[in-house]
Amino acid sequence: MEVDIQRRWVDHTKSLFMERFLDAQFLQLQQLQDESNPDFVVEVVSLFFEDSEKLLNDLTRALDQPNIDFKKVDAHVHQLKGSSSSVGAQRVKNACVAFRNFCEEQNTEACLRCLQQVKQEYYLVKNKLETMFRLEQQIVAAGGSVPTLEMSF
Repeated sequence: MEVDIQRRWVDHTKSLFMERFLDAQFLQLQQLQDESNPDFVVEVVSLFFEDSEKLLNDLTRALDQPNIDFKKVDAHVHQLKGSSSSVGAQRVKNACVAFRNFCEEQNTEACLRCLQQVKQEYYLVKNKLETMFRLEQQIVAAGGSVPTLEMSF
């Protein structure tokens, strides 16, 4: 049973990198976790989730105004880009890059499309990371240890 969960974890985690949901930054985050701080990655990613939810709500409100403050929108997108980059959420970060370009152009329609794209990428990576964390909990609860993943970029 434990081996089956470990195999599912390895397959799931590899797919996150293969499908470019995560990049090497996430691996660096994992390397900072040790016995003295076993929940480090979950804690950092949970903060990312909280910040991202707030930023996505702020962006939705800012783009819903009759007179859009594109500097404010860009500041929110820049913050989301930075936090997604720091946890290795590559597809969210990439969607933010395009979003910022349209902020610079003050293109409302394109910004609204980008907001939907950023939300979609965010909720996809959130769901996939939550699945990974659940599998890790199941491995530990079964008395096993979470495998170390070696990836090369």
